[in-house]
Amino acid sequence: MMLKRNLKLAMAALFITGALAGCGTSNKSAQEGNTTKEEQQQTYSGTITIAGSTALQPLAEEAANEFMQTYPDVSITVQGGGSGTGVNQVAAGAVQIGNSDVPSAEKIEDKAKAGELVDNKVAGIAFALVVNKDVKVDSLTVQQIQDIFSGKVTNWKEVGGNDEKINVINRPASSGTRATFEKTLMKDVKVNDSIGTVQDSNGAVEQAIKSTPGAISYVAMSYLVGDKANALTTLKIDGAEPTVENIKAQKYPFWSYEYMVTKGEPKDAVKGFIDFVKSEQFAAKVKEMGYIPMSELE
Repeated sequence: MMLKRNLKLAMAALFITGALAGCGTSNKSAQEGNTTKEEQQQTYSGTITIAGSTALQPLAEEAANEFMQTYPDVSITVQGGGSGTGVNQVAAGAVQIGNSDVPSAEKIEDKAKAGELVDNKVAGIAFALVVNKDVKVDSLTVQQIQDIFSGKVTNWKEVGGNDEKINVINRPASSGTRATFEKTLMKDVKVNDSIGTVQDSNGAVEQAIKSTPGAISYVAMSYLVGDKANALTTLKIDGAEPTVENIKAQKYPFWSYEYMVTKGEPKDAVKGFIDFVKSEQFAAKVKEMGYIPMSELE
């Protein structure tokens, strides 16, 4: 009887020991799993070069700074040059990300490489018509905009302003901002490049508008936030301001998605960076900088 009792006690002890060992293994596995996940979050490394749209450049620079703080083994360089430059450099393998205001197919020079590119939407952006502070016009119709940039109208008094020459400031053909301007506002009317001057970036346009009486051009809204909010006079288009609400209601036409173009599907640190730009974690900063988070457009 005593033998049976001792045997039962021994078996019970063995069972408890095994159960505790099993729990220990389970906890250890869970801990190892958590460690692995944390380690994976810290494994991004390498160098990423980004070039292209000057409209997207400020956001890319801010995102790069924040991403590198989290992943110090990643080095990111952001350059401008225009959407066409970004698309064609990424197609050539010269950079890892090409920033563009338009789909890559609209800017790729070697059409044979178009199928290799992936357009990753990361945000939306509104663009604004801007004028020098001496221009006394509040709103233009699409027809009036077409007349001005085609050279048909040359004096502000013809569209309700003062008797003053209109100084048009254009963007180069490689500009994605210009491509959006032509697509959404000019449509079938050709921009007259023989009038006015050309500036190769949103920042350069901003400075030229400030210093040129009677000037008109267009810039990304990301250049009109913070301490720059009142630097230039922003015009309404057909009475509508460049707001998210008006874009959603299809009242304001001058806007586009912003793309980070990659050669093939993004991987490793490049994918991590693009995912970060699109994330809810970064959305507040996207909005603060004058862009539109993807969550508000989809």
